[in-house]
Amino acid sequence: MDKPRVFADFHNANTQGRLRLNCTGTIEDLARQKIWLRDAQELTLYSEDLEVDGIVRYSTEENVWVAVINWDEIREQENYLIQESKLNR
Repeated sequence: MDKPRVFADFHNANTQGRLRLNCTGTIEDLARQKIWLRDAQELTLYSEDLEVDGIVRYSTEENVWVAVINWDEIREQENYLIQESKLNR
């Protein structure tokens, strides 16, 4: 089963390197896909031409849902790059 794909702001990480899942784009994606976050849920997180797999956790320190990711496993989305190059012709 594919992981849900949800927008995340890669610049909105906490001091532990976890992505906060509280930006407008994330909330809109979650609502559109009718996703309720839960502990240990797997997501694919994306922003513009980047994506990474993550595990959802609740940060009691910040009172917000976050995603634990491996920053070394961020990958470029090939489809985005192809679409972008077609638009720039």
